Amino acid sequence: MSEVSNSADQWLTIVGLGEDGPQGLPPASREALDQAEIVMGAARHIALLPDLTAKTLEWPVPFADGIPRLLDLRGQKTVILASGDPFWHGAGATLARHLERAEYRTLPAPSTLSLAAAALGWPLEQTITMGLHAAPFGRLRPHLAIGERAIVTLRDGAAVGDFAMWLTQLGFGASQLHVMEAMGGPRERIRTTTADGMHLQDISHPVCLGLEVIGDGAALPQTSGRPDDFFDHDGQITKRPIRAMTLSALAPKAGEHLWDIGGGSGSIAIEWLLAHPRTQASAIEIDATRAGRIRANADALGGDRLKVVTGAAPSALEGLAPPDAVFIGGGISSELLETLWNAIPEGTRVVANAVTLEGEVLLANWHATKGGDLMRLELAQAQPLGKKRGWKSSYPIVQWSVTK
Repeated sequence: MSEVSNSADQWLTIVGLGEDGPQGLPPASREALDQAEIVMGAARHIALLPDLTAKTLEWPVPFADGIPRLLDLRGQKTVILASGDPFWHGAGATLARHLERAEYRTLPAPSTLSLAAAALGWPLEQTITMGLHAAPFGRLRPHLAIGERAIVTLRDGAAVGDFAMWLTQLGFGASQLHVMEAMGGPRERIRTTTADGMHLQDISHPVCLGLEVIGDGAALPQTSGRPDDFFDHDGQITKRPIRAMTLSALAPKAGEHLWDIGGGSGSIAIEWLLAHPRTQASAIEIDATRAGRIRANADALGGDRLKVVTGAAPSALEGLAPPDAVFIGGGISSELLETLWNAIPEGTRVVANAVTLEGEVLLANWHATKGGDLMRLELAQAQPLGKKRGWKSSYPIVQWSVTK
């Protein structure tokens, strides 16, 4: 068993700071600041502490540029100032990726999201919370359903108008927006408007929004096999019923990585990502226009963490993180299967769909040698037939699924 405690190696303290400045700091945070040789933080945070005696360094923009400067301070008693609770949609996780656990300690303060929930009287455990100050609005898209509540942080005051326009364009213009500025400090202000009536101009940073979703926009279903019209496509898309069965065979699990080969519209990879917030996916698409469409679909539907690779498999697979599952939806060939089978780790799940006779024969041969399940999926939809109706069949799909 390992134990983390104060030690000689612990040169860094991450101090959570609220808008009330020194008044809201607990004794441990005050002591850390008093003992610090260097205090590093955003200009706004440093300005909240006018009585600092330590040397101050302003954290640069973009944020990543400050990491090397921080690491150069190893061995000196250093305090990093962060907003509220650094590990609740804050900078803490980013900093921790560059540090050994014994090097730092964290002294959190109430987060902006906690303060906002308290001000609105919303139970935090039943409220969606999300940091959109450095992420696309689309990350919230899977959660937009009538009656949902969310508290989100935004980049600045101007982003409030952009967010309101985004909601309105999706059909949720009637949603209530609680615009909340400088929570917990002397500049705190809360105003309420609607997304389609948002005309506030003098919104100060830091800002967060309390959102009550209202409107006639379409909510994303929570199961795989979302309707095709949620995805922009040129016809190259795994249709909804086949997609649902394919996702069932791929069986996404938390933390797993998918290779989607022949991405098309990206529907398989995006639905894989929607299955759990810790899934990862890489979509490989040879056509640059379709690759751009995959990127746009992913950003719009909450799958912005999707990695899109423009190129032909198997060469385009080089350098990708190893997969836990692979879907082959296009460009299937003997060369691809041979290369892929030799490259993937033991235990990787492979699902391949084929619509041509040549592809069907290829999958049947691989099934004969590698095992797994081979299914023929045939769908028919009711269509007008004169004055009556009849069944119109789609091309059958042969699906092979196997675990290496």
